[in-house]
Amino acid sequence: MLDQFKDWLNRRLTGPAEHHDLQHLPVPKIAGGQHLSDCRLIVLDLETTGLNPAKDHVIAIGAVAIDGLKIPLHDQFDLILKRPELDISETVLIHGITPEALVRGHETEDALLYLLEWMNGDPVLAFHSAFDQKFLEKSLKHMLGYNQQHTWIDVAEIMPALFPEAEMNRGRLDNWIDHFRLDISARHHAAADAMATAELTLMALSRALRKDITTVAQLTEKLRFYRQLKAMNRY
Repeated sequence: MLDQFKDWLNRRLTGPAEHHDLQHLPVPKIAGGQHLSDCRLIVLDLETTGLNPAKDHVIAIGAVAIDGLKIPLHDQFDLILKRPELDISETVLIHGITPEALVRGHETEDALLYLLEWMNGDPVLAFHSAFDQKFLEKSLKHMLGYNQQHTWIDVAEIMPALFPEAEMNRGRLDNWIDHFRLDISARHHAAADAMATAELTLMALSRALRKDITTVAQLTEKLRFYRQLKAMNRY
């Protein structure tokens, strides 16, 4: 990933400036007829300085692509941002990112531009996606003036919607990892959490296809129905 980023950065610094204008970034794809068995999906996880998007900041981005129901090892994103001005004393024990790492990190604007190009407008999945969506959209708007709306899908909703027998109802990521006995080498690291979420997503997509849910649009419709049913059961 680091070599790919360096190659991209070199092209950005030496290539035509207009190519990297925000107007030339990939257009976000809507949740339509993309078939789950052959489309590309982005599974993303962020490390932040806290839990409040209004005052906290993104410090690391990890993402994994799912393409054709596989996780290509060459198609991943894992960068720490250069944010030496941020105080991470309260969260360093959680994510393990040190102040020194934030000094050596990658320039935030370049990293975000590279992320957008790498994502290629494909639908984005995350565990409790509202959290990652708010933080990423805030960073993109603040650093790049970028405000296009991407398709986001919550894996924390996909799992109970497609595996009701687990009786977890939006359990934590650790709960689902334990339920399926996944062998995860690390936690609270953006790239590792993205990989764990991607592995769960593959299981969910396989279950969805067996239930004749074959497109991204049908998957989002299944989640909409799941939310409605859950709201009705509250009363």
